[in-house]
Amino acid sequence: MFAGDLGETQTAAPLATLASKTSLNLALTSNLIAISTTRGSKNTAVATGTTFTLRWTGTRYLEGPVTVLSLTTGNTVNRYRHGQMSFKIIRDKVLGKRIEIINSVRLQDEYLWGISEVPSSWPAAALEAQAIASRTYAYAKSFKLRAACDCQLYGTISDQTFAGYSKESEPKFGELWKAAVNRTAGSIITFAGAPITAYFTSSSGGATETSEHAWGTATPYTVSVSDSASVNAVLNPRFATWSREISQSVIAQAFLLPDVVSLNVLSLNPAGTVASIQATSSTGLIAILRGETFRSRSKLPSAWFALKF
Repeated sequence: MFAGDLGETQTAAPLATLASKTSLNLALTSNLIAISTTRGSKNTAVATGTTFTLRWTGTRYLEGPVTVLSLTTGNTVNRYRHGQMSFKIIRDKVLGKRIEIINSVRLQDEYLWGISEVPSSWPAAALEAQAIASRTYAYAKSFKLRAACDCQLYGTISDQTFAGYSKESEPKFGELWKAAVNRTAGSIITFAGAPITAYFTSSSGGATETSEHAWGTATPYTVSVSDSASVNAVLNPRFATWSREISQSVIAQAFLLPDVVSLNVLSLNPAGTVASIQATSSTGLIAILRGETFRSRSKLPSAWFALKF
């Protein structure tokens, strides 16, 4: 454990050396991170500060036996084998002040080995396609540091689900995913000589949406294509058809109206998704949203929907 944010080639005297099976605890106290350890029944305060770096043996940073870290966040436990971790206080207008945990890993292998977007039991060709898409997406995003997390990529569905060593060490199938990453090493998707933002999804409403209708900006490589498997109830039982109940208060908040007494779909995009939707308040106020904006604000799975009252 080190004070500060250590770069790739930096070294420093450690604040503490942790033995195996020691729990490291982080707590936000005022404007500082308070770090303590737990081993057995013994709790020990280690340090307080704004930024810390954690390195472990068996990595590029420290020689020694292979070490695997278990990170518990809420009810989720993931294991990490590669890179190093930094703990920082991040201040953001939307998310507020919080502790951000950042795993710094090499993109081409350490990061991709931990991507958990598809089952590792899928056919080799499907795994290779996903590896190329994930590599391309990550590479395209790697050039910009995000102030909200002090990172290039979120480890969630906001970007790509990163499970770390939990993915590559899956019993029986983990090595299949790792092998697909290794076989496609260096392969990315480009347009006009630059990596594309390789969006992917588990399912659609029967056809993919264009970027113009989804986000307002057209790109030549994001055209609508058929996706008949998504509306097959056997292949996609969760989202072939779906329904959601949305309260009037949520709808009103989505349209920034005091209340909503009527809701109407005004137009559809060529792919069949809702292009625009109108809400009317009890006092006659009218608001119109893009279908994708309404979907996002109402937490719907897709902009491919019809209304039922």
